[in-house]
Amino acid sequence: MNNVLKTCIVDDDSIYRFTMVKALESTKLPMEIMAFSDGEEAIDFMLDNLDQDSVFPDVIFLDIDMPIMDGFQFMEEYIKIKPRVGKKITIYMVSSSLDPVDIERAKKISAISDYIVKPISLNRLKTIIEDLLEERKD
Repeated sequence: MNNVLKTCIVDDDSIYRFTMVKALESTKLPMEIMAFSDGEEAIDFMLDNLDQDSVFPDVIFLDIDMPIMDGFQFMEEYIKIKPRVGKKITIYMVSSSLDPVDIERAKKISAISDYIVKPISLNRLKTIIEDLLEERKD
């Protein structure tokens, strides 16, 4: 099995995307990083590649508040195609929102692993990636 973790950032804030890429790269862990500026871009990528599971991300860091298609709308579409996706994708909802309604809504979606409040600390990010890489060895 490939020991490179395909990591995806879906966020409309270009500075945040840049910062996340740099933070992920700084961990020096084996990964490929892809980024999309909204949920629709990410879903379109997945739909265009349904027959190529190997290009799908292993983990997605998904923002809530984005134009065109927000994080919750992305999840609605992802859940529709999930049965056709041939690999496990771990999804973290990432937001600056501390609104209990957003947090509760995210927790009710079983395909979301956790809700993380921005900014994600480098230690938390590294732990997430290390844990996912370790899971793949089993």
